[in-house]
Amino acid sequence: MTARSIATAILLASTATLLAQRNLEVGISTGVTQYYGDLGNWNGQVQWNSTRPALNITFRDFFNNPKRYVTRSLTMECRLSWFRIGYNEVQPTGGESGIGLHNFKRGLNFRNDLFGASAHMVLNAYREPFTPLFKQRFFMYFHLGIGMYYGRPKADLFRGDPDLSNRYYYWEDGSIRDTPRGSAEGTVIEQDGKYETDLYSWTIEGRGKGSSSTIQERTSPWNIGIPMGCGIRYMVTRKMSIGAEFSYYMFLTDMLDAVSERYLTYDEIGQVYADSTQQYLARYISDPTGWGTDGTQGFRTSRRGNPGLPDNFSYFSFEVSYKLDRRPGRRNYMSF
Repeated sequence: MTARSIATAILLASTATLLAQRNLEVGISTGVTQYYGDLGNWNGQVQWNSTRPALNITFRDFFNNPKRYVTRSLTMECRLSWFRIGYNEVQPTGGESGIGLHNFKRGLNFRNDLFGASAHMVLNAYREPFTPLFKQRFFMYFHLGIGMYYGRPKADLFRGDPDLSNRYYYWEDGSIRDTPRGSAEGTVIEQDGKYETDLYSWTIEGRGKGSSSTIQERTSPWNIGIPMGCGIRYMVTRKMSIGAEFSYYMFLTDMLDAVSERYLTYDEIGQVYADSTQQYLARYISDPTGWGTDGTQGFRTSRRGNPGLPDNFSYFSFEVSYKLDRRPGRRNYMSF
């Protein structure tokens, strides 16, 4: 089953369940993501300057309550999501900047806008199982699910169009300039913050070394994620609630940031791109600073990342939700 067919199945199943509901609760949440992957300057898993925005729309209470239980501890929800993740290894952080940054000489950066849908099983934890939620006010919940997410990582590597005349040059003093290292002079510039380079459109990594080395094929923008998390909600009225949640999204890929294995050698780049201009562009996109590899098999042909550690991110959010009556009938405020 392909990634697209899995995504379609999740959407169809969620839609069919939604249409069968008597009551439907809709929540809108916003918050921030924290990226965990191959890029970073902090000596630890948490990269404190990787915070990016995100937005979710949640449709919950997918299990009907025909016997009109007072509460229902196990239910289901569907989420439509937008998550922005990213990192820039030349961005100042932790009081350090320029050459003082741990990975300044690698100089990689990316931004990935992930759009997706997921279905979650939810366990609601009540203090009093025979007391309506709107009377209890506070309660906790836990969720575990599966989702499909589409995203293409992009990088800020040029001042304008992807052209070698617009590239950035990284100097030994920790500055970014408009002329190559070793030039008599060069104007200090900053990255323009425009992520113009689609990293999935370029072949910039290889696998293995020596006789077992291969050129990595193009990466699919469709990825399977496993969301899990917990939160707390407060029932403002019988129908409206507010809440806070912390979620962790595990992925089965190490390419959300387009960094996973080793630099391509220059010979391998020549096998992929016949045009010399395209070859030099691929070299630069793979190794923006020129310090990562000398383009040959050997000690300096190092890994760009760690393929044994898939990319993940966390999501901390605040939500407002409202319960809608989808079909006419006797009102029942005792069911959740």
